[in-house]
Amino acid sequence: MLRPVPRPVGLFERVVDRLRQQITSGAWPVGSRIPTEPELVRHLGVARNTVREAVRALAHNGLLDIRHGSGTYVVATSELAGVMRRRFGGAEQGDVIEVRGALEVAAARTAARRRTEEDLRLLDVLLERGADADFHRAVVAASRNEVLVELYAHLGQLSARDRSAAPPCPDAREGHSRLLAALRASAPGAAAAEAAAHRFGRHLGG
Repeated sequence: MLRPVPRPVGLFERVVDRLRQQITSGAWPVGSRIPTEPELVRHLGVARNTVREAVRALAHNGLLDIRHGSGTYVVATSELAGVMRRRFGGAEQGDVIEVRGALEVAAARTAARRRTEEDLRLLDVLLERGADADFHRAVVAASRNEVLVELYAHLGQLSARDRSAAPPCPDAREGHSRLLAALRASAPGAAAAEAAAHRFGRHLGG
């Protein structure tokens, strides 16, 4: 059976991929202004029109925001994050926090079954440091559910507040200790209950 002959990747696609890599790798973090068009032309060694169209493509996909007279800024780390920003960027913060909290509960339940000893060691360190936001992210990561992890991370970019800088809840350490104990005991129900009682959104008034 004849199949279509794959066309070689063109220069435009390579430039788009190079710019996307700068974003996804964190070299250009969310909120930062990317190099100007002449600078990109010089660094990449391609024509100005190619750079311009590549930037427009990434803006169309929601990763960049072209602000005339100011520059082009990174607004999302992936196409999924860009879509969520466009769709839910104007959503009530309470709604975003509520959904994130539900994901934390689901993640804790799943993490109790899938966590590794390495996950537990990391959570021990984060608990000792009082790294509240990092602790929650590590619990979600321990779920080993790629879809859940991605949704949680991208919903976090919709928050108008810097959760990492938020003051810890007074009873957070105690709640985190009980959650970690439930994960260590591989107790999904107990882990979910602790996550529901001490989900990060509550620390922000959510």
